[in-house]
Amino acid sequence: MKKRSGPSKALEARTFAELLYHRALQHPDRPAIKFLADGAEVTDQVSYGELHQRAAAIGSWLSDRGSHGRPVLLVYPQSIDYAAAFFGCLYAGAIAVPAYPPRRNRNLDRLRSMAGDSGANIILTNDELIEQLRTWVREDADIAHATLQSTDSLSPEPSFDPRFGADPQSIAFLQYTSGSTGSPKGVIVSNRNLIENQIMITEIFGQREDEVVMCGWLPMYHDMGLIGNLLHPLYLGGHLVLMSPFTFFQKPLCWLQAITDHRATISGSPNFGYDMCVEAISPSERESLDLSSWNLAFNGAEPVRHATLQRFLKTFSPHGFSDTAFSPCFGMAETTLIVSGMRRPEAPISITVDAQRLQQGFVETIDDVLLARPGRPSYMRLQQGFVETIDEAAGVPSTASSGSSRTHADTSRTQASVQ
Repeated sequence: MKKRSGPSKALEARTFAELLYHRALQHPDRPAIKFLADGAEVTDQVSYGELHQRAAAIGSWLSDRGSHGRPVLLVYPQSIDYAAAFFGCLYAGAIAVPAYPPRRNRNLDRLRSMAGDSGANIILTNDELIEQLRTWVREDADIAHATLQSTDSLSPEPSFDPRFGADPQSIAFLQYTSGSTGSPKGVIVSNRNLIENQIMITEIFGQREDEVVMCGWLPMYHDMGLIGNLLHPLYLGGHLVLMSPFTFFQKPLCWLQAITDHRATISGSPNFGYDMCVEAISPSERESLDLSSWNLAFNGAEPVRHATLQRFLKTFSPHGFSDTAFSPCFGMAETTLIVSGMRRPEAPISITVDAQRLQQGFVETIDDVLLARPGRPSYMRLQQGFVETIDEAAGVPSTASSGSSRTHADTSRTQASVQ
């Protein structure tokens, strides 16, 4: 693969299995993930060497059972265990299927649908969920044949070689939709897709290897939580400070306090998360915050509200948050994750567009703010699933001729059964 220029010194690796393996050899003691069970204290942590060891134990167990090229359902609470199981699948060349963990027997229909659609006959979990899942497997005829395994009981395999995960073209995992409007459907993501998308994220966000401290609460079964929160800092050799989404929902202050305490440089949320911080964190609680290290605050996965950005900035700029940190972004599972985002250190631009022209597939401004500055896209055309931007140095819309770029994704998701 042709080497690309940019601020990152990310290891040249064809797959994430290769990347973790080599980082563990080069920097075995470097922190990889820290978990805050209560949102405050570090209750579990692993270095790159320890994450490799845990992934190798899982990869070896899967390899012994002929799981290469086969789907494996991952059912974990938010934890380092989840990350180790995902990498264990990559090490074994198995196809990870990250799933939403059941809560009080809810979401079992979703799990049943994902297991049936993917064809997974191995379910990995930890001791916390094993009994609940064992009852489910025993009572459900459709998955009664599945092998259920807690990874907590696996023995270390220091000699395991993750060579099975070295094929860039092979399938890395299946990313399932929420299923809110029907049965969950899977998007096939290859090992090469993961690396290529990390290259894009790095080029857009401009993060350097020596500055990446991610702080996140997004769930790992969600693409932004898995690819954005977990894989991005590990790709650049940084580390992740992780908490449960339920911790954030119960006390949004935990998120911003963790950014403060761990001097996180990158973190983000869907738009509602920023609203929750404004509404739930009192003026007295804000006094403990120092957000000056937070230089990239991504906002995606749902519509980005200009009013939300302004309210958050007004509320937290006295505590070190910078307007240039915000990066509204857009992505979709069909493109692995990211499609577009703001480059650092530019502040987001808000524009008013012609609603009628927008319905016709054109984005045209009707206020005094140009959609572009010299050398930036000034005009976009949407047609048949394409987003096309036309680069006009003068900021004047014209027909697409030269300097145009197109992004395309098939918006129809197909079933991703692997038999």
